[in-house]
Amino acid sequence: MPMPQTYFQASRDFDAFIQDVRDTCMLQTHHQAYHTLRAVLHTFRAHLMTEDALRFANVLPAVTRAIFVEDWTPNETPPPFPERVALISEVKSVRRDHNLAPESAIEDVAAALRRSSLDERELDRVLADLPEGAAEFWTIAQ
Repeated sequence: MPMPQTYFQASRDFDAFIQDVRDTCMLQTHHQAYHTLRAVLHTFRAHLMTEDALRFANVLPAVTRAIFVEDWTPNETPPPFPERVALISEVKSVRRDHNLAPESAIEDVAAALRRSSLDERELDRVLADLPEGAAEFWTIAQ
């Protein structure tokens, strides 16, 4: 069996993705974009049961998947998804002293993620089976 393209092209795909996050969030550096991406992913993860989080992780590109699961201590009873304002506050609380995530960080990362190399139909299929609020988290305003 040949190496899956998702692994073979992981660095190139992630470089393009993190640059898109940087530009969409109107950040200055890749480091700022990485920390914004990480904060958004970890905020989302904090509201999922382990099984649901892993199903979501399986649709992510390889490097984004690794960031999603890094430093994870699963919670047996995660809190439900709160309103968007509370979620944005959670994103901004990650590494508070070094966090430059804009108010639009969740939507900006969602837009970049949907433009990335993932299968958007598979993402939406998985999100539809997750708890209330999960699909809304990754929604992009039209």
